[in-house]
Amino acid sequence: MTDLDKHNRMANAVRFLSIDAVQKANSGHPGLPMGAADIATVLFTRFLRFDPTEPKWADRDRFVLSAGHGSMLLYSLLHLTGYEDFTLEELKNFRQLGARTAGHPEYGHGGGIETTTGPLGQGLANAVGMAMTERMLQAEFGKDLVNHHTYALVGDGCLMEGISQEAISLAGHLKLNKLIVLWDDNGISIDGSISLSDSTDQLARFKACGWETVSIDGHNPTQIASAIEAARKSDRPTLIACKTTIGYGSPNKAGKNSAHGSPLGTDEIKITREALGWTDEPFEIPADIRDAWRIAGLRAAQANTEWAKRFEAADAVTRAEFERRQRGDLPSALGDAIRALKTKLAEEKPSLATRKASEVALEAINAAVPETIGGSADLTGSNNTRTKDMKAITPDDFSGRFVHWGIREHGMAAAMNGMALHGGVIPYSGTFLVFTDYCRPAIRLSALMGIRVIYVMTHDSIGLGEDGPTHQPVEHLAALRAIPNLLVLRPADATETAECWQIALENRNGPSVLALTRQNLAAFRTTLEAKNLCANGAYEVCSCDDEAKVTLFATGSEVEIAMAAHAQLTEDGIPTRVVSVPSFELFKKQSDDYRSSIIGTAPVKIAVEAGIEMGWSRFIGDDGLFVGMDSFGASGPYKELYEHFGITAEVAVSKAKARLEALEKTTEE
Repeated sequence: MTDLDKHNRMANAVRFLSIDAVQKANSGHPGLPMGAADIATVLFTRFLRFDPTEPKWADRDRFVLSAGHGSMLLYSLLHLTGYEDFTLEELKNFRQLGARTAGHPEYGHGGGIETTTGPLGQGLANAVGMAMTERMLQAEFGKDLVNHHTYALVGDGCLMEGISQEAISLAGHLKLNKLIVLWDDNGISIDGSISLSDSTDQLARFKACGWETVSIDGHNPTQIASAIEAARKSDRPTLIACKTTIGYGSPNKAGKNSAHGSPLGTDEIKITREALGWTDEPFEIPADIRDAWRIAGLRAAQANTEWAKRFEAADAVTRAEFERRQRGDLPSALGDAIRALKTKLAEEKPSLATRKASEVALEAINAAVPETIGGSADLTGSNNTRTKDMKAITPDDFSGRFVHWGIREHGMAAAMNGMALHGGVIPYSGTFLVFTDYCRPAIRLSALMGIRVIYVMTHDSIGLGEDGPTHQPVEHLAALRAIPNLLVLRPADATETAECWQIALENRNGPSVLALTRQNLAAFRTTLEAKNLCANGAYEVCSCDDEAKVTLFATGSEVEIAMAAHAQLTEDGIPTRVVSVPSFELFKKQSDDYRSSIIGTAPVKIAVEAGIEMGWSRFIGDDGLFVGMDSFGASGPYKELYEHFGITAEVAVSKAKARLEALEKTTEE
């Protein structure tokens, strides 16, 4: 058997496992695995460094299937190379409830899946973040410990999505030469030919962004190997345009959109087997081909053995730090740094915008936690995410800890996912809260994957003032709180900001959003409390001696308003409480008894927040009162805006008194 014959049979093993799994599920996308099988076979058998017995090996090459609808390509490869999570039974259960072989690859479902993909273009941007992290960790730990490539397989859809431009322009600017993108250039989308909707010269586009580009026959293993070999030697990221046929081998569906997202059907599968000379039954792989694939997996794992020797040769301090970072454990110094900061804040009682308080917290955090990597989407001076000793990374120097993401909010958020997935760093970056709309698909995937990414979102309300309604978020807090497994943290003073940062860093199983103000806020946490009160999600900040008639709930900048209302109501003889609510999500996790004690029994409950009311019923009930927004904002000085929209202590007091009078009248009747 010639090398070409062997390659063809190994690629056909991938094709038919994919075909058979999609057919058994009666659901899925056979076209991409059939068309890209040659590319994947060359990559996995000749270039990719991985270890099926240790899927999380730190210096493995990363393979990202950005075109996640072709998930059976990845599952077939993982099964054939020996990953224990992807047994033949798992492949037979493709797209079934509880199976590791979900419709699109899901991070955490099994070893070898580097990221959750399916929303097109996200995987490409993840790969950029992974490649960036490899360069940063190499600059810190050296080539003996960190020296690997990132490969991404993308489809036409990935390249049409707008996020692709953000990702490739950044990668080209940073000269991420160990990023290699393999484009399954089959010219077909769901509707039909790509020419129906697009005529972009993709090679010219990538080249204009600073990439190396090459076009090859995606079914020719020699050309595929030569292109990858050249890409590995380039000083720039490389796009390899692999001209392929979707549904390769299918006599009636090859090259057609009918091969994209539907099973081939039993009759078509039968003649496809005949066309490709595959005589084995569904899910059966000839012993010699299975052995060849397993040998490829073992050969790739040899790189791990060699790396382990280099790792053991490193000094004990380096090994311990590297392993801690890979585990995702925080350094013990963080707790001491937060305690010292809270002590200082209690003494000084500063009036600060929480975006500035965040910078103060980061000065302490970044000194104690060397793996934090900061950044901003061209708003560094507004987000306050760069601390004084933070050097920016550049195309020629990745030893810094700050990323100038440029005006690429979506690409930034998705690349941060890639950084967190790579491991060894904790990414955080900033933009305005209103622009979470641009980041939202990536934030959702952070939450879905359960990874530690921190989004620093400043200018969090109409309090940003003169920029007006285009920049004033009113529905955004509610929209973010609607995302499962996302912590939304809105601190109300400098101490709460420090506590929220600690919570975000300790939140290992999901992302966090810090919503921070532009305007200064007075300190109300004026005595040292060792416990992190924000970790309860909500806590009482002003109590009353008698049974409360009014409870005011507020977040962020509006806690100050609630406290002013408390003072007025108390002066008028109305027993009133104030509860700060930095996080709905954390409050929901508390015990029933704690939640009941915080919500209390006051007959009048009022929420105060410079956003829409959605979500506040859990605190104030269906008949509670709300002081906030029910429209878009306006342009003007922020104090005038609060007056204009009625978000004031006076309005809260008036509503409370009116409701109490109504209740008394009802009781009398």
